[in-house]
Amino acid sequence: MITRPPTMATRGMVATSHPLASAAGLRVLSEGGNAVDAALAAAAVTWMTLPGQCGIGGDAFAVVSEPDGSVWTVNGSGYGPDGGTPDFYREQGMSAIPLDGPLAVTVPGAPAALSALHSRGATRSLTELWEPAARIAERGLPCSVKTRDDVREALGPVLADETLRAAFTDGGQVPLVGSRRGQPELAATIRRLAADPASFYRGEIAQRCVDALVAGGAPFSGDEWQASGSVAPEAALAARYGDAVIHQTPSPSAGWMVLQQAQLCGPELGMTPWMGADAIETMAVAARIAFEDRFESCGSDNDGVVGVLGAEAIAEGRRRMASALGTRDFAVAGGDTTSLVVVDDEGRSVSFIHSLAFTFGAKFSVPGTGIVLNNRLGRGAYLIDGHPNEVKPRRKPLHTLNAWVATDDDGHLMAVGNTPGGDGQVQWNMQVLSHLFDHGLDPQEAVSAPRFTVFPGSDANTIGKEHEIRIETGVAAETRDELRRRGHAVRDVEPFGEAGSAQVISVDPQGFLLGGSDPRQEGVALGLE
Repeated sequence: MITRPPTMATRGMVATSHPLASAAGLRVLSEGGNAVDAALAAAAVTWMTLPGQCGIGGDAFAVVSEPDGSVWTVNGSGYGPDGGTPDFYREQGMSAIPLDGPLAVTVPGAPAALSALHSRGATRSLTELWEPAARIAERGLPCSVKTRDDVREALGPVLADETLRAAFTDGGQVPLVGSRRGQPELAATIRRLAADPASFYRGEIAQRCVDALVAGGAPFSGDEWQASGSVAPEAALAARYGDAVIHQTPSPSAGWMVLQQAQLCGPELGMTPWMGADAIETMAVAARIAFEDRFESCGSDNDGVVGVLGAEAIAEGRRRMASALGTRDFAVAGGDTTSLVVVDDEGRSVSFIHSLAFTFGAKFSVPGTGIVLNNRLGRGAYLIDGHPNEVKPRRKPLHTLNAWVATDDDGHLMAVGNTPGGDGQVQWNMQVLSHLFDHGLDPQEAVSAPRFTVFPGSDANTIGKEHEIRIETGVAAETRDELRRRGHAVRDVEPFGEAGSAQVISVDPQGFLLGGSDPRQEGVALGLE
């Protein structure tokens, strides 16, 4: 495994998927802001540096650990249209909700989540924290390799949307790296929301969003838009993994799936050779069980998550694992996104993640605002009669996003991290936790390690596809061959070929910070002294 050393610092650190976002967060820390301030500033800059992955029109989740050991979360996701009953889609001849266009959209939760994060934990105004992003929008940013590739991937739908075409193509062609276009309408929207985040859910911006969606055939009433604008901090979900307590974002985020996998794997995982066939098989089977339980039992408005995390369900899950792992000794007892992590000088940490769902979301923008809307309804809700995640008015689709913080029993920060990557997120977060706490890898080693992904996961457009494990070829050939011998369908993926851009900051026993940023994108961890 080729990796650079971890970043080391004592007075604070920021790790994101883009250098400009990391620099924006670090600037806030250097000027006396706290971790929440820095996360809010860095998040806004990623709207500009990674526009295919995130934006005002997406969703956002965060988990915050305070110096006193308390942990809290914000969970920003919205409802689908009030008129979006199963019959509405079926009467139009659909067997699934579209992945592009107005029918794919849920009310964005990001503005409400960011407002709640700011109200609970920030010390600086949003006007100050978001002005750098507004200036970037005004001037334009040189097109990166990542954005060029995202535009190429989604070129057809991008060309069909006037705002996307103007902002991200060179006259209808895939943009050249380094080409630059300003987005003055988006700059104005950022400044307006910084002054009044609630205006996204009421008033002119809200009306423009609803009017555009209704004109495109989506049955929004406007009432669900206002109802989605209220986000309050919540307690985190938590479970033990080894000597650490892992705190996760609650449902409708997928954080519970990481905690379930951690308890299914148990201490036996740490006794297997690092990234050997036994370790990969154990984590792959745990991930498969988590996805099966999600599909069978869980919705955003039922108690399925409580059930699958219960002691009896974990014990039954470990029996299922023992059966799937055959003769192995296993004791029975227990699209597109971007993310960032920050730790400040007081020991406060923030793990933040936001997303448009798929690349450029629904590929649908709101005229006159620069806002690109998500496709979370199309990606996350099902047209399956009676299913707990069936599309339904005032039911939020289950999410792929999640974020984590690890503390000791006294609430002292041990590590903070997350990764984008759709259904890969809950799997790669589990893998990173194992790298850190089972095998003692530093953050840079942990995020750079070869990874694997169980497929399919939960996305509506993958249900029923053939099972396989997609493994980067940085994993030894003999390990991949052994997994095939054990009956797993293994697809080889080029090194660093799986998606995601994991970020981790940990606290060394001597008290200094170590940071790592995934080489799969152009991110960096930056620290203060």
